[in-house]
Amino acid sequence: MKNNLLNEGIVASLLVVLAILLLNPFHFWMPGMTVMAIMGGVLVVFAVFASFVLREDVHDEREGVHRMYAGRTAFLAGASVIMLGLSVQSYNDTIDPWLVIALVAMVLAKIGARIYGDRNL
Repeated sequence: MKNNLLNEGIVASLLVVLAILLLNPFHFWMPGMTVMAIMGGVLVVFAVFASFVLREDVHDEREGVHRMYAGRTAFLAGASVIMLGLSVQSYNDTIDPWLVIALVAMVLAKIGARIYGDRNL
């Protein structure tokens, strides 16, 4: 269990670092091959991280509660960041449709998972 948590932490940290590098915060490189290579790295590391999330296994009620709490916190954090982005962009009259699509997808997935869980689990 601890080894898996360490692996997840390393993969999550790598994902965050690559995502920040993708933003090019210090303007070290011009767009092009470097950005595409970093984007490829982000996609691969995200796939590894997603595999950790999909392989989570609940053994008792306490672990189930922790998993639900982590999912709820992640959903609220993501939705809050998207709402902040929409609020900032609405003041500039330039709302990015991807933010709206992401928020709608998150809400529909949450509702769909809830309905599925109520009926089948």
